[in-house]
Amino acid sequence: MKYIEIDEELYRYIASKTEKIGESASDILRRLLALSVTDSEESQPVTVTVSQPSLESNYQPNSLPDEPEAGATEFQFSQAQLEEQKGAVGRFLYALSSLQQQAPKKFAAVLQVQGRDRLYFARSKDELLQASQSSNPKEIGNSGYWVTTNNNTAKKQAILTEAIQALGCNESVAVALANQALSK
Repeated sequence: MKYIEIDEELYRYIASKTEKIGESASDILRRLLALSVTDSEESQPVTVTVSQPSLESNYQPNSLPDEPEAGATEFQFSQAQLEEQKGAVGRFLYALSSLQQQAPKKFAAVLQVQGRDRLYFARSKDELLQASQSSNPKEIGNSGYWVTTNNNTAKKQAILTEAIQALGCNESVAVALANQALSK
């Protein structure tokens, strides 16, 4: 896996060139640069760290680091696995399970994601059912974390965005990842 660092403006430009739902940044760049895609290139994910360089950093715009900067938070979802899921609930649970696997030590932060009068995440099914009998709780993989699933897709997308932010991503990256997972 290779890593590149791009600034927020470039990330938004690439995202603005999306032509179809689920199109990856790599696909967009290949299309814009008129490059062909081979099977081996499609199967190897690339993680992009989006950051805003500070004046104090040793930021060099032409350098491509071998690994992300210390403290950078990055996540990725397998597009193939997302497409295998049944409906929005399946994609929602897959995305959350993927996040939990990628950041197991930080994942408890999602427990802070709550609605004004609603509990979205808990450590048990009963905790969610006590908060709302209609929550339709589902376990996130085998993580021991549970999530309410009876929200509409737009609300699931908002919850997923907040969860990704709680794990350390900035808002634009969180929105892009949630869109990738739940826009179909």
